[in-house]
Amino acid sequence: MADPVKHIASHQEFDDLLASNRYVIADFHAQWCGPCKAIAPHYSKMASSFSIPGFLAFAKVDVDHVQSVAQKYGVAAMPTFLFFKEGNQVAVNGQASIQGANLPSLNLAAEKMGKLAKENAAAAAAAAAE
Repeated sequence: MADPVKHIASHQEFDDLLASNRYVIADFHAQWCGPCKAIAPHYSKMASSFSIPGFLAFAKVDVDHVQSVAQKYGVAAMPTFLFFKEGNQVAVNGQASIQGANLPSLNLAAEKMGKLAKENAAAAAAAAAE
C-alpha cells in the first residue's frame, strides 16, 4: 500500500500541496527526534483513515531538509503539527499548533479536519451531480 503521507522535499512542493488541498495537516519532524519516530506510525494511520485527495492531505516536513518551510512557520520544536485551510495556517480545537508527540490532541484535530473534509467532499460531489 502506498504511503498516505506526502513527504515534502522542497518549499515549492509544500506550497503546491497547500494549493491543491482544502485542508492540510503538516508534521514538522527530524530524523534524529525520538518523539517524532514514536508518533510517526500513528500519524500514518490517521492519514490512511482521513485523507481525501483534494480535500485533506497529510504532509511530513523534515526540518533539516526543508528548512525554509520550517522557518516560514516558526517551527522550533519537533514534532510540531500545523493545520492549514485553503493555504492559510489555522487553529483547530483552539490550537494553532501541537508541539510534541501529543497523540490525544492530534487525534482530535485529525478527526475534526477529517469530518470537515468529508463534508466538503460530499458537498462538492452533490454540486457536481446537479
